[in-house]
Amino acid sequence: MRAALNRQRFALPPSPPRGEGERPRRFRKLKIAAGVLAVSVVAGATALALYIRSLPPLDLSAAAERSAVVLDREGRLLRPFLTADGRWKLPVTGEDVDPRYLAMLKAYEDKRFDAHPGIDPLGLLRAAGQMLANGRVVSGGSTLTMQVARLLEPRAERTLAAKLRQAVRAIELERRFDKARILDLYLTLAPFGGNLEGVRAASFAYFGKEPKRLSTAEAALLVALPQSPETRRPDRFAKAARKARERVLERIGQAGLATPGEIAAARAEPIPAMRHPFPALSPHVAEQAVAEAPRLSVHRLSLDARLQAALEGLARERSLGLNPQVSIAILAVDNETGEIRASVGGVDYFAAERAGALDLTRALRSPGSALKPFIYALAFDNGIAHPETMLEDRPARYGIYTPENFDMTFQGMVSARKALQLSLNVPAVELLSALGPQRFLSRLRDAGITIALPKESGAPGLAVGLGGLGITLQDLTRAYVGLARGGATVPLRIRPQAMPDNSPAPRLVDPVAAWYVADTLIGAPPPLNAPPGRIAYKTGTSYGYRDAWAVGFDRRHTIGVWVGRADNGAVPGLVGRAVAAPILFDAFARLGIDPRPFPRPADAIVASTGHLPPPLRHLRQDVPKTVTAMATPALKLAFPPDGARIDLSAAALDGDGRLNLKAAGGAPPYTWLVDGTPVTAPQRRRETQWRPSSKGFLRISVVDATGASESVSVRLQ
Repeated sequence: MRAALNRQRFALPPSPPRGEGERPRRFRKLKIAAGVLAVSVVAGATALALYIRSLPPLDLSAAAERSAVVLDREGRLLRPFLTADGRWKLPVTGEDVDPRYLAMLKAYEDKRFDAHPGIDPLGLLRAAGQMLANGRVVSGGSTLTMQVARLLEPRAERTLAAKLRQAVRAIELERRFDKARILDLYLTLAPFGGNLEGVRAASFAYFGKEPKRLSTAEAALLVALPQSPETRRPDRFAKAARKARERVLERIGQAGLATPGEIAAARAEPIPAMRHPFPALSPHVAEQAVAEAPRLSVHRLSLDARLQAALEGLARERSLGLNPQVSIAILAVDNETGEIRASVGGVDYFAAERAGALDLTRALRSPGSALKPFIYALAFDNGIAHPETMLEDRPARYGIYTPENFDMTFQGMVSARKALQLSLNVPAVELLSALGPQRFLSRLRDAGITIALPKESGAPGLAVGLGGLGITLQDLTRAYVGLARGGATVPLRIRPQAMPDNSPAPRLVDPVAAWYVADTLIGAPPPLNAPPGRIAYKTGTSYGYRDAWAVGFDRRHTIGVWVGRADNGAVPGLVGRAVAAPILFDAFARLGIDPRPFPRPADAIVASTGHLPPPLRHLRQDVPKTVTAMATPALKLAFPPDGARIDLSAAALDGDGRLNLKAAGGAPPYTWLVDGTPVTAPQRRRETQWRPSSKGFLRISVVDATGASESVSVRLQ
């Protein structure tokens, strides 16, 4: 009995039905697995949070650093500049790029770019599967946002830690910026080989154009290059570049972004074999703009890129028939606003023999006869004369100053209109004598025109009317803009004006006088083979054939042309009418001439000489021109004599190696010039000294207070 009871006490319980015992065990395993997973997730999230917190703030300085670019009035590129570290990195946004390129970029690099939050899980799974199947990395799985993160924080290693960092930064970028801004960052930062960064720089370098209009082949090449920019550079590794382009073309064909015909045509298109030079229009003005505002990355100017290119080409063409040391400067201005539309500072910026780096639109030069229209304008404005007033063109003396016409002939009695059209010197001096040289210069300066005279020269003489002063092409052109505007001058501007300036413009002359001059100059004889009556213009030739000028205007624009040597050297045959005027007319032909006539003011007097009021029929002066001449001996250059050969070690030099210069007669103060350049300040003594710097032929001149001058040619040996 007891044994039976013991067997019952220690007997095992009956086995449950099959399957009922496995469920608790499976449930316990699932609970353990879930716990482990939860702990892993929490630990991973904690580690990720700690990792994210350990990262420094995202540095966007790489995106902020860009090449300074100078644009024309419509946004066309005039000239870009290298960054401080020597890279081409032009500002660009998605709106500046061909939409087909953007579609091809997304299709090839990141087709879910518009939807993912910075990382593409499907893309990462695809990349992992390809790596397991092939035993190597086939595709990286990086999104465009991750590539932007890598470009912002470049690292040489390609590890899981680096990829994790990119993923974290990509999510951060997506939270801070919209998709358009992220795409702009990629377009700006993507490398394209060498010192090219950004799709815009690459498009200019490889195709010579903006990326706004790209062929299928061009867009495909630009998509392919950033993956391996150095080994696929088309200018060095054309075969590799072609293979990479083929892969992109195949992918976009599969995506339906191009027809089979377009793909075939793109495959036949050659790979660019060399880099194109970047645009370098108006280099002098571009450098000036950047120097004035070095912190700006984009400089928008008032220039017109197409006109600038046309006039630079014109200067190069015309220079082919000139001495290699002769340069050309051209300035085109909008009359209404004073904005400069084109500025050619020289023929070739890099030509050392032409001093190409100098902006010759800003160089002080003698204008020759180019200021005569303003003598007539002020005479008309002051009631001294009318275009039909009769003037005397015959030998005359003003003290010891005896003006002569360029052709050494005299026309007799001529109207003021004809005298200006023929650029006669004697009538112009007669009007300037009646007006007064100081009054003439004061009116120009009051209107904002800068005039340069020798310091301490005393009262200006009559020679200022024929080029005895200094002026730049910019100031001379500005003065002519005043004539085109009815006598009101306006400052020249190189940057577009945000708002119109309603302040009163300085007035040079009244509208009637300005119209008289414009109506006269439009009838000036044109250069050979040029049509007459198209533009109002005037030429000028400085003393010694050093400067040739031509300035003209119509209703809309004024163009000024200067031709000469940057070193102020003489050029035989350099005459404004023969050299500068044809360039002026050709420049207007490329710009386009406004055919509208100049509007005639209501109070302008249109009459022949006989129907003018009697005081305006003839120019009369109370003081004879020869009174002062009888009291003052004529100016003579006493030493050195003309044609002398002077040994630099001879007695003609003083103990300090200076050459003695002596004048006789004339009216003090005297100004001495060598090859047209003043070498002394005006002084009352008739003797001075000058130290030669080199051997060779020189022209020594002396000018007295009345404008009279005397010159000799000598040789230093």
